[in-house]
Amino acid sequence: MTELLRIEDEGAVRVLTMNRPDKLNALNTELTAGLIDALEAADADPDVRVVVLTGAGRGFCAGADLTEFADLTAARPDAVRDRSELTWRLQSLLPSLSKVVIAAARGPAVGGGAGLLAGADLAVASTTLKFGYPELSHDIVAALVMTGLTRAMGRKAAFELLALRRMLSAHEAHDAGAINRVVADEDLLGTAMEMARSVAEVNPVAMAATKDLFYRTAEAPYPEAMRAGRDVNQIMRSFRS
Repeated sequence: MTELLRIEDEGAVRVLTMNRPDKLNALNTELTAGLIDALEAADADPDVRVVVLTGAGRGFCAGADLTEFADLTAARPDAVRDRSELTWRLQSLLPSLSKVVIAAARGPAVGGGAGLLAGADLAVASTTLKFGYPELSHDIVAALVMTGLTRAMGRKAAFELLALRRMLSAHEAHDAGAINRVVADEDLLGTAMEMARSVAEVNPVAMAATKDLFYRTAEAPYPEAMRAGRDVNQIMRSFRS
């Protein structure tokens, strides 16, 4: 995976760089599988406290590699199922990790790439960002990235992106709640690393519990969310060094 995915450590920060710049880092099967393995490995590594996910070249990720779709037909149901399972694993993985994931995006972040950006815990984008879900233009459904989108943005704004296939600028994506910060292109990775180092300063047990509780309460009914908060509150003293 050294060709398709660069993996570098800077202290407690692991930087994963999708490395298909000539394809705008489109997610083929090999890169998708490599990302899953790398994210799970980072989550299991006690020396890693935060992950920065970015793309080489002028784009973050152009989504699924459509050249593979020619083989994904009703005549090959096993291939269709396996590719769907792989995409499902990647798109559902980020919120389930115990480590914080920060996306650093420039240029196109569309389809599956938009799903990775929306699914990250924190996201910073350069002013060159183009964020959107063009699946319907290709007669397909944004099925495996829709859940992350509706949780990152309001329902009306999310459905507009799907139905009208609009591309949002960095500032529009920020105003819609899909990203945290917009910076100059030359400041992108530096800003993401600054955020990552701040996250890495926190007790990792407390940070993992914060992330877990955040996602459990985000969609839970109020009483259930409050009970989950109560349970974490009662054990929080164990987080202290």
